[in-house]
Amino acid sequence: MRTTSLQDESKEALNRRLEAIALRASFANGWGLFLITIGLLRLAPQGPVPEGTWLIVAGVILLGVNVVRYLNGIRLSGTSVTLGPIALIFGVGGFFGLELPFVAILLIIFGVGIMLRPWLDPLLERRTQ
Repeated sequence: MRTTSLQDESKEALNRRLEAIALRASFANGWGLFLITIGLLRLAPQGPVPEGTWLIVAGVILLGVNVVRYLNGIRLSGTSVTLGPIALIFGVGGFFGLELPFVAILLIIFGVGIMLRPWLDPLLERRTQ
């Protein structure tokens, strides 16, 4: 009996270590992907790559890292949850050549964030598994 509980504790400890390694790898991969994409976009000739492409990539990566954090039961980053949609909105606007009113959109996003705060707080806190 005692051996089984020690084995279970050992397996749980190993599982926690592997999850931590996977999370660090996903975070590093997110930053690596972001920097590689920005570098490739800067190397491309001006014509073929639309203006807001890098903001779209940045928004997707910021939100994607938070999806990985959420699925692993780790606290979400409020900053990247806010900056991700902002980058996407302005990236899509730039992609289609739209001049979006920065301050107005920022105020709307912050207002929606304040209104949704009671529902978002549980997501931003560390989940228990």
